[in-house]
Amino acid sequence: MQDAQTHAWTRGLAGRFLVFEGPDGSGKTTQLRRFVECCKGHGVPMLEVREPGGTLIGERIRDVLLDRSTGELSMRCEMLLYMASRAQLVEEKIMPALAEGKLVIADRFVSSTLAYQGAAGGLPIAEIEDVARCALRGVNPDLVIIFDVDEITASKRMNPLLHAGTAGNGGSTRERAELDRIEARGLEFHRLVRGGYLAQAKADPDHHLVLDASKTPEEIWEQLQHGLTGRLCSR
Repeated sequence: MQDAQTHAWTRGLAGRFLVFEGPDGSGKTTQLRRFVECCKGHGVPMLEVREPGGTLIGERIRDVLLDRSTGELSMRCEMLLYMASRAQLVEEKIMPALAEGKLVIADRFVSSTLAYQGAAGGLPIAEIEDVARCALRGVNPDLVIIFDVDEITASKRMNPLLHAGTAGNGGSTRERAELDRIEARGLEFHRLVRGGYLAQAKADPDHHLVLDASKTPEEIWEQLQHGLTGRLCSR
């Protein structure tokens, strides 16, 4: 995509709240990094945050949620911890940045909770949405960008040695040990996560952009730019 076209959609980013979402192994973080660098190159004032985390309190909650030594949490406890981190992030970082007219870019937000603890974890969506209303104080994304990939492809990206069959049992165990507590859940869980994301996009297409994340990084980047041009330059 030509730089003039890129500049067109970057001009529409001030004061917007964009969320990058997708199953573990979707490649969203790679695209987020490229997106951030592009925005910086075009002088877009912004705040970049991640979930869970983004604040001192949030990072402590992140350690509890993702560290495999934490052990088993009830799904409801897990959901509430994510929301607690999110509530602090919204009040401490996101609301002030939006008030200043900055672009806010979040690596995960409520959509993750709806997909992971809701669709895959079995918690009623209505209950999650009730807690979210309390946590968010009316702050919702302008656009949720979902990097869609099937669970087999995602698992191969996260466990290359395991799927390639080039390592013995020791290698497979090492690969598994590198995954965090949520990533280490089985294929069926991550299949349900993907379905949860797609259901959200289908229910609210105006606020979701779904990209085919099974493609190469360059192809995904082109999809992202094209999608943002259509969404941001037409409004």
